[in-house]
Amino acid sequence: MFSGVYTALITPFKDGKIDYEALSGLIENQYKAGVDGIVPCGSTGESSTLSHEEHEAVIAFCVKAAKGKMKILAGTGSNSTTEAIRLTKSAKEAGCDGALVISPYYNKPTQKGLYLHFKAVADAVDIPIVLYNIAGRTGVNIMPETMAELAKDCKNIIGVKEASGSLEQMGRIKSLIPNFELISGDDALTLPLLSIGGCGVISVITNIVPKEIVSLVKAFNDGNLSEAQKVHYKLFALIKTMFIETNPIPVKTAAGILGLCSGDLRLPMCEMEEANKLKLEKALKDFGLIK
Repeated sequence: MFSGVYTALITPFKDGKIDYEALSGLIENQYKAGVDGIVPCGSTGESSTLSHEEHEAVIAFCVKAAKGKMKILAGTGSNSTTEAIRLTKSAKEAGCDGALVISPYYNKPTQKGLYLHFKAVADAVDIPIVLYNIAGRTGVNIMPETMAELAKDCKNIIGVKEASGSLEQMGRIKSLIPNFELISGDDALTLPLLSIGGCGVISVITNIVPKEIVSLVKAFNDGNLSEAQKVHYKLFALIKTMFIETNPIPVKTAAGILGLCSGDLRLPMCEMEEANKLKLEKALKDFGLIK
């Protein structure tokens, strides 16, 4: 359902407000590059700094701009189950194809709490749901056994964006739930994940180099492993640079340098350290994106 390349879309700001003109351009760039879908209002979209009204407005705008061209998997997670349900309902009403629901952050629920949280969202909203597992930002790992229980009990929970960094865990998920959509949440692990049965990626770096990730996934799916490896290693240094500071600071700064949108961020996200910005500029030059 959500196989292929999806972009974890940045949210452009201008003078402290959402820049919808720039957002429209970003969406069009993704469409022209051949990505399969976009993911607005995720971590890369700075959802944690958007008001509820802005969150819903961005998702609705993306649906109107991209519907019929690409799928929309909207970020609707929260550390409040009630709020996650409300945001997921709003995404369904807007016409999204599915919802990406991150595990509750800060609360650090038990595995039982995670199960009950996701089940409550799935029971409340009849829309395909992809779990988002990223313990580095939420403080809790969704165990493969918990995912398997959710997949069994909630037919609309159909996959996971895996950003645990553990290929062992990803393999465990695939062995427990073979038909569960296993989606990379880490650009550096896209190719390894595909090799163990993953179906695609929700990518940060496609904000600036979407064609390259599209070509990597296509090469792998066509059975051209050597070409997929070639693209993987070509991208490796640039991907690493995208995470020298907390995401989305580097990728949004890069988008600003490339003229795709303003590089403005909302506090507590802030401008890159100058030394890191120089490293980023060098990586962009080395890749041939700037002179």
